[in-house]
Amino acid sequence: QVQLVESGGGSVQPGGSLRLSCAASGSMISFRHMGWHRQAPGKERELVAIRTSGGTTNYVDSVKGRFIISRDSAKNTVYLQMNSLKPEDTAIYYCNAKTWSGMEYWGKGTLVTVSS
Repeated sequence: QVQLVESGGGSVQPGGSLRLSCAASGSMISFRHMGWHRQAPGKERELVAIRTSGGTTNYVDSVKGRFIISRDSAKNTVYLQMNSLKPEDTAIYYCNAKTWSGMEYWGKGTLVTVSS
């Protein structure tokens, strides 16, 4: 059974940086894409960044130029480098992965708090 395990969340001051990691364990399956979503208090979950197996990336407008998604396909691991963090980036960040057959997996989430 596939499990996605996130790490790297925490508290940081505005302008700071954090790096999130998400490792898939339990089965060495191939993912069509891996990415990150987030859910802020009182808001719906939104896609933050996604990276396909072919290297295509997509970001929500609010993080473009500040966040970078990268992926190590051999390790089934995806990373999110978050720079110039803002209070509005405060949310629970969830790792997401989808296989070529359409199976979708979610991590349990990691909390990112940006506050002075």
